[in-house]
Amino acid sequence: MSSLTDNIDRTFQADEVKNGLAAIRAKMSGSLSKEEMKLALSCIDLTTLGADDTQEKGRTFAEKVSLFPRHFIELPNVAAICVYPTLVRTVRENLKDPKVAIAAVSAGFPSSMTFLEVKQLETSMTVSAGANEIDIVISIGTFLEGNFSEVAREISVIKKSCGKAHLKVILETGALKTPENIWKASMLSMQAGANFIKTSTGKMDPAATPEAAFVMCSAIREFHQRTGKKVGFKAAGGIVESADALYYLAIVRNILGPDWLTPKLFRIGASRLANNLLSSITEEKISYF
Repeated sequence: MSSLTDNIDRTFQADEVKNGLAAIRAKMSGSLSKEEMKLALSCIDLTTLGADDTQEKGRTFAEKVSLFPRHFIELPNVAAICVYPTLVRTVRENLKDPKVAIAAVSAGFPSSMTFLEVKQLETSMTVSAGANEIDIVISIGTFLEGNFSEVAREISVIKKSCGKAHLKVILETGALKTPENIWKASMLSMQAGANFIKTSTGKMDPAATPEAAFVMCSAIREFHQRTGKKVGFKAAGGIVESADALYYLAIVRNILGPDWLTPKLFRIGASRLANNLLSSITEEKISYF
């Protein structure tokens, strides 16, 4: 019987990631394609995760997303709204676009430093409130101690608490530091049931990086080759400019292929990025969200 921690190791050669990213950069056009920017917009998890978030902010957030197609008829709406669990019910009650998912952070976000029973309960309550996507953080300290089986067990248990909701597992790659650790955490999370793997919480530096994205997408490709399962990739944390979003699109395209360039398999967690993409697409200063 296979274990959730089988075949999770890989060694990276010196400059392997750097050279891989350079090759992707070389293929990119110097101009910003409006079609690419529209695609990036459609893959955004529009996010608010502030300690000062109010129910009113959740309501306004949902209403703006609901009305977006009326104001920008020829543009795609965002993929999801991502909030804290206590705002989920308000977002659900005010979100009128059925194509936009409701995502919520859970399981002791952003540190994951709480009891597994609490993580299970928070996750099941959040799904019951109306979330159809759950974003959790791996137990980073447990991972760095080398207790990989416990990290995998937690993910697997929380996955069951998600019911039909999709599970996005955040690796917090800035804390993992090495390509080997990022690869290992990626494989472990996917084998434990993650529907998506995500770079970071945005609560620590560095957040999302092209280097982490390269390793994670490479792991997703390897996992797909082994199992036939398609796991999504989410870049989050510090992605603000349109050009940066298109770089992540290029990484996904070159490593995983066009099948992954859809909101079902690629997301960008962002807040300011949405307005910057709108401004780039329309060639006007837009502050809609």
